[in-house]
Amino acid sequence: MVEDRQRRRTAIASELDGGRLIPLRRPPVLNLHDDPWVPERVPLSLVDERWGALCESNPRYFDGGILHVLGVVRNGHGGVTIHVARSSYRFYAVQRTGIDTGTRPLGVKGLCRHGSRWLMGKRSGSVAFYPGQWEFVPGGSVPADAEPSDVLLRELREESGWTPVGPARAVAVIYDPDAYSWEIISTLEVEPSDGAGTEPWEYDEIEGVEAGSEPAPLAPVARSMIRIRDGLSDE
Repeated sequence: MVEDRQRRRTAIASELDGGRLIPLRRPPVLNLHDDPWVPERVPLSLVDERWGALCESNPRYFDGGILHVLGVVRNGHGGVTIHVARSSYRFYAVQRTGIDTGTRPLGVKGLCRHGSRWLMGKRSGSVAFYPGQWEFVPGGSVPADAEPSDVLLRELREESGWTPVGPARAVAVIYDPDAYSWEIISTLEVEPSDGAGTEPWEYDEIEGVEAGSEPAPLAPVARSMIRIRDGLSDE
C-alpha cells in the first residue's frame, strides 16, 4: 500500500512542471499526507555528495523539514487544496547543482504595500535561486507543522524588519518552474520599523518601490507576481 501511494504521488508530481497561476477567493487548504516523501529520480548517494559540497561552499546551509507538494487541486468556490508530505530541505537544495530530484517545496511570498510602494529586495549572491535579482519581500519555505500565514509574518520580520498592519490575505497560488516551488501569494499592508531582529543576509538591498518602477533585473517569479498585483487593482 505504501508503494502504491508513492507511485500515485510520483504521477501527481510529474504533472506539476508545466507552470500554473491559480487566483484565490479564499485561503488554500493544506492536506498533509502521512508518509514522508523521498525522491526516487536520483540515487540518495548522489544527493548526499552534492549536499556535502553545498554545505562546504556555504556554511549557512542546514537541513530541515519542508513540505513537498504532491498536487494542487481546485476545490471550488475560488479555493484550492494543496496536498503535501514532509520531506527534507537537502533534497530541494541540491537541485541548484543541476540534478532534478523531483522535490517541489511549498513556499510563501508577500505582496507587501506601504502607501503606494511595494516592498522589494535584491537577492544576495549567496542564495540558492535568483542571486542578484529583484523580487518581492518576504518569501520563504513552509516548514512541516507550520501555518503559511505565520511563516509569512516571520519572514517579513526577519528579512525586512517591517511590521504588518492588519492580516495577510491569500490571493493566488503559483508554480515557479525556475525555483521548482509552489508559492502561496498573499497581500499585506506593512509599515517601516527600526529593523530590530532582522537577518537580511538574503538581500543586498530592500526598498519600497512604486508600481511600474520595478528595478532590474527582475526574477521571473516577480514578473508573475506583478501580474497578480496589477490584477488585484481590477477587482
